[in-house]
Amino acid sequence: MTTAHTTTHDTTPQYPFTAVVGMDDLRLALLLNAVSPAVGGVLVRGEKGTAKSTAVRALSALMPAVDVIGGCRFACAPAAPDPGCPDGPHGTGAVEERPTRMVELPVGASEDRLVGALDIERALSEGVKAFEPGLLADAHRGILYVDEVNLLHDHLVDLLLDAAAMGASYVEREGVSVRHAARFLLVGTMNPEEGELRPQLLDRFGLTVEVAASREPEQRVEVVRRRLAYDADPAGFAARWAAEEDALRGRITAARELLPAVTLGDAALRQIAATCAAFEVDGMRADIVMARTATALAAWAGRTDVLEEDVRQAALLALPHRRRRNPFDAPGLDEDKLDQTLEEFGADEGTDGDDDPEPDGPDGGPDGGGPDGGGHPPQDGGPEESPLPPEAVPHQQDREAPQPPQAPEKPGQAEQPEPESAPQGGAAGEKAAVGATEPFKTRRLDVPGLGEGADGRRSRARTAHGRTTGARRPHGALGKLHLSATVQAAAPHQRARGRSGRGLVVRRDDLREAVREGREGNLVLFVVDASGSMAARKRMSAVKGAVLSLLLDAYQRRDKIGLITFRGTGAELALPPTSSVEAGAARLEQLPTGGRTPLSEGLLRAHEVLRVERMRDASRRPLLVVVTDGRATGGPEPVVRAGRAARLLAAEGTASVVVDCEAGPVRLGLAGELARELQGTAITLDELRADSVSALVRTVQGNRKAA
Repeated sequence: MTTAHTTTHDTTPQYPFTAVVGMDDLRLALLLNAVSPAVGGVLVRGEKGTAKSTAVRALSALMPAVDVIGGCRFACAPAAPDPGCPDGPHGTGAVEERPTRMVELPVGASEDRLVGALDIERALSEGVKAFEPGLLADAHRGILYVDEVNLLHDHLVDLLLDAAAMGASYVEREGVSVRHAARFLLVGTMNPEEGELRPQLLDRFGLTVEVAASREPEQRVEVVRRRLAYDADPAGFAARWAAEEDALRGRITAARELLPAVTLGDAALRQIAATCAAFEVDGMRADIVMARTATALAAWAGRTDVLEEDVRQAALLALPHRRRRNPFDAPGLDEDKLDQTLEEFGADEGTDGDDDPEPDGPDGGPDGGGPDGGGHPPQDGGPEESPLPPEAVPHQQDREAPQPPQAPEKPGQAEQPEPESAPQGGAAGEKAAVGATEPFKTRRLDVPGLGEGADGRRSRARTAHGRTTGARRPHGALGKLHLSATVQAAAPHQRARGRSGRGLVVRRDDLREAVREGREGNLVLFVVDASGSMAARKRMSAVKGAVLSLLLDAYQRRDKIGLITFRGTGAELALPPTSSVEAGAARLEQLPTGGRTPLSEGLLRAHEVLRVERMRDASRRPLLVVVTDGRATGGPEPVVRAGRAARLLAAEGTASVVVDCEAGPVRLGLAGELARELQGTAITLDELRADSVSALVRTVQGNRKAA
């Protein structure tokens, strides 16, 4: 996707929301936001090809129309226009009714496309704020949809965070600023395998749902049948579902009207607060979102009081993404713990009058109880009707977050490396995977020189953001204006240009943009020795802990990562380059050890991976991290071949770091030799720690005081 658009510009009917098969959690979360936009939006996580985007786009057709002031580009409400609207003051303009807009934000959008563009040339020469609105203005009072939100550039994420927090967008260019209202429903979809979201943006989504393709053949058949029917005749397919769409739209309107009358009692509030405290979520936003979600659930069920089942469902939607502690933990809740907390803080209050409530609620729900879970609109239920059918609530094993790797117990005997001659591939020489030690903060490893890659936090680079280091003529559209350089370029020509007023006569050739230096994200390719010489349990646990720490560091610095392992007779690309460090951690945890040490094969595989990635993205510079003790025993002339492979990587200018894992009283220094062949740096596991230097200083100072 290279351009942004709204659903109102497309003449092809959207796929009907009521025709979506299954995905009860997703549809419920979207409907709750339609009932109460204050819930704060939805983040949809799931594998590719699960109709995430289809369901989100279908939501806009169900949203009620909005009244706007005619001619206002910022969708001001007639009853309460924005006093600071750039198109104001509005006076008594005509009132127009228009459908709710859904604006799509492309991953590769520019900053000006998102927030709007300000004509600096006219601002300097005429004093006129000539402003072209961006996508945030288009999305005001509507839906802002970001597909693949986890791949969005950092500076766009920052702008989204600011707008979502303040309900307004500010565009500033060297002292000239424009502000306009920007309140929108934020909906994002993402595939976790492609990388995780920054915690700050993750917390801005009110609710989150996990989606996956059904494993039931009949349901999959129905999905294909409906999709083929829609593709063959979109208008006819939409017409067949028009009655269901109208009924669902009417129920949304009725729930919106009922919402102000819903009472959130003290008992429900205590359950909400106790649940958030029990799961140790950060801040108070989770409590507020849960309260709004539980209220919307009650209104959706046609009730004016919030029950325990509403609080439970609100927790399942609002808390999983807020209790994350590191990028290796998947979102999820322990439902047994949730039920125990609700029972403990709800039994005395008698919120639902049932000593043993069904955790999943009674049958029936927003989809009318159809066999496919998605063919019909929700039906109004009685006061005890649950908003979800039982099968819509994921099982506990799907909700719980996997536990992080635990440090292995200390072995009862001395370290015993596996013999180098041990065979590979399930034979006696292969050792089962061992857990990693606790991750630690690592020192920063960076690529020398000045790059021009994507914004990140690792190596020095020319970026759109950062400290200003100079000025240049703009290439294409003007980016960040360098005001003093522009004035200096225009000043000598003022008399010749006939300047007579106070304004500066500025021409296009006078404009200068700032050259900025910041940090870029790199491709960090790990090449990990999993051979028999590394197979001693204690040592391999420490090695995995070090790589896990480097993965965490790569996540924080916005890098792409890849993982190559070598053992036995060859090397394996365990993880192709990706932004998902969670996937990298999972591959690392399952890594077995054993066999010989084909070091050359690992380096040659790294050379091939980097060659392909260089063609895909030439601006992203690689950093090769080889984790080994330096031994080479696999294949003919293993030492010679390893040296040749290392020199091949060095000849292409690949920045390299060798993490020396050699242990024992006698050290051969082979990892250092490898680093010299790579023209890189060698560091030990202890030196990898960020606090190793400061700890050494403290030790020396302590020894001096003792002496």
